[in-house]
Amino acid sequence: MGIGAMARAQRPSLDVPTAIRSLKPMTAGVQPIAAEERHVRIEKARRLMAAQKIDGVYMERGSTMFYFTGTRELAGLLIPAKGEIVWIVPVTEEQRVHDASRVGGKVVTYVESDGPFRALKRACQDSGTTNIGLEEQVRFGVFEGMRKELPAAEFTDATPITAGCRVIKSKAEIALMQRAADVTIEAYRAGLATLREGMTPRELSDHIGAAYQALGFRGEVSVSFGKNTAFPHGSTVAQTLREGDMVLLDDGCSVEGYQSDITRAVVFGKPSARQKLVWDLERRAQDAAFFAARLGATCESVDFAARKAIVDAGFGPGYKLPGLPHRTGHGIGLDIHEWTYMVKGNKTLLEPGMCFSDEPMIVDNEFGVRLEDCIYMSEAGPRFFSKQSPAIDQPFG
Repeated sequence: MGIGAMARAQRPSLDVPTAIRSLKPMTAGVQPIAAEERHVRIEKARRLMAAQKIDGVYMERGSTMFYFTGTRELAGLLIPAKGEIVWIVPVTEEQRVHDASRVGGKVVTYVESDGPFRALKRACQDSGTTNIGLEEQVRFGVFEGMRKELPAAEFTDATPITAGCRVIKSKAEIALMQRAADVTIEAYRAGLATLREGMTPRELSDHIGAAYQALGFRGEVSVSFGKNTAFPHGSTVAQTLREGDMVLLDDGCSVEGYQSDITRAVVFGKPSARQKLVWDLERRAQDAAFFAARLGATCESVDFAARKAIVDAGFGPGYKLPGLPHRTGHGIGLDIHEWTYMVKGNKTLLEPGMCFSDEPMIVDNEFGVRLEDCIYMSEAGPRFFSKQSPAIDQPFG
């Protein structure tokens, strides 16, 4: 899921377990997104603007800015339907634009005591932007300031443009996400080798954080034991690991900004008959979602397929507990949760290049089981980034 109590990668201590000390960096061969691809993205955005009758898209710091330009740290960016992109930044950031942008662009500056709105007005007027699309994370206060400075302008949601670009991944993006998945599996493998009676979730998350660092990347992990695995987003209740506890690991790492999101569920010691039954059902539901993810199928059909497997086994019905209380999957890319979602009501059709998680978690009365592997849609259909767990005592394919 990628949400909840998460522990950032920690600096290894002197007593790092052998399973982690033996890890080698996996950084070789990582290829950042080329400037040429970012220019292609901008041109695609402009084609989508024309179709939506939008003159330009404005965005602030964040993933969408990074997607188009290679930086996420500058104050504001206007991508007009025609002409150069325009950076709107404090005068103190002008040199940073030239240093950080991978796609160039002209710069309109402002003195911070004046605020950005007159500069934004100049940028819009110079580029002929009167129908302005706002990227979904633009702050309301910025929208209010723009509306007052540009009373004749029309404002609209730019998601058809930004999601229209970002939801379809290129081969270069998929390669980075593949590396992130491979790194996460190795970090989890090393971390699970350190399980011991009395361990706390924080200790295990620190071990996995140290594994990420040894592998050359920064990652996060949410760890739950026993009854706390029944909470989809974790719990703050203190725990120590005991024989027979379910162990749940969730989250991933970032490679050149692109995310992985993998969940593994194992039992410390010998699993009970109930744990094995629920785990096996979870795997069948994950399989059902995968096989439903055909090109041209709706996103909601993926959720329906996983949910049917669980309901047919006597859980639910629908979103009721015990059963599957949340959507089967979420889009993933530069953000761990992005478009599009495998959930009832989403009739978006699956296309090549879409990437999303397959994670139909089952919450039972005393524990939860989630198996999460992410899928990318190839020209031939769905493909997993990571091998599924074959059995409750075999977390890695």
